Amino acid sequence: MKKVKKFFQYDNIGLLFAFPAFLYMLVFVGYPIISNIILSFQDVTMKNLVRGEKHFIWLQNYAELVRDSVFKKAFFNTLLFTVCCLAIQFVIGFALAVFFNKDFKVAKPVRGLLMMPWMIPITITALIFKFIFATDVGILNYILKSIGIISKNVEWLTQPDTAMAALICANVWIGIPFNMILISTGLTTIPKELYESASIDGANKLQTFIKITLPMLRSTIESVLILGFIYTFKVYDLVYVMTSGGPVNSTHMLSTYSYKLSFEMFQYSKGSAVANALLVVLLIVGSFYIRTTTKGEET
Repeated sequence: MKKVKKFFQYDNIGLLFAFPAFLYMLVFVGYPIISNIILSFQDVTMKNLVRGEKHFIWLQNYAELVRDSVFKKAFFNTLLFTVCCLAIQFVIGFALAVFFNKDFKVAKPVRGLLMMPWMIPITITALIFKFIFATDVGILNYILKSIGIISKNVEWLTQPDTAMAALICANVWIGIPFNMILISTGLTTIPKELYESASIDGANKLQTFIKITLPMLRSTIESVLILGFIYTFKVYDLVYVMTSGGPVNSTHMLSTYSYKLSFEMFQYSKGSAVANALLVVLLIVGSFYIRTTTKGEET
């Protein structure tokens, strides 16, 4: 009884307030993850699921994935998609952040308008870009034919190379505002006195950018890139709406391939194994992000 009173008397009372959130995460996040891991070690399909037969085959699903050409393609596509999107949207977002960090009248209103692509639901954006890249009624083909660049319609979403490029363009459109707003926030934390001192010492804009802006934004840049990697690597809805992994599995990502195996081919265990591969990559990147953000905070 004394231990209970002592618990309620001191700062441990805060644990009680955190307990509902912990319980929620345990039920709605922890349980599905553990169940998915167990499922990946079994051989569960539509046939034996109906019969109630579940056999543990341990690492056989993962061994089959290593030999699965579509899985290898999906893994490569996910990395390619993530790297290309990160590089393009970071460069453009950085440039826009530096530009709108300057003091002029319409800077804030225009910067607010540029946030719209990030605020629109991804499914809506995917439908918009699917219409833009459509073969017969697409806006892009209409414009290119009008100005004489192409003579016949380009099948953007039905050719492997152009389909991936279309997906990257759509995701970059979504990701630019995210990069811009975070980098803009980082720019506001840099003391203006540093730039004034550099100007007095005769430093030009390029030297100021390299010697002051980039070093002072290091933690912000790391956060933007790591968070961008996490958000982009797990992409699903954008790809599913625009291409559904086609044509001929050429735009499958790990997430869409996991969905296809689980809910189209009804190979639930193999689909969960693909999802776990995605989870492992995100856990590694997430742990790196936590270590990066907490570095220097320990006393």
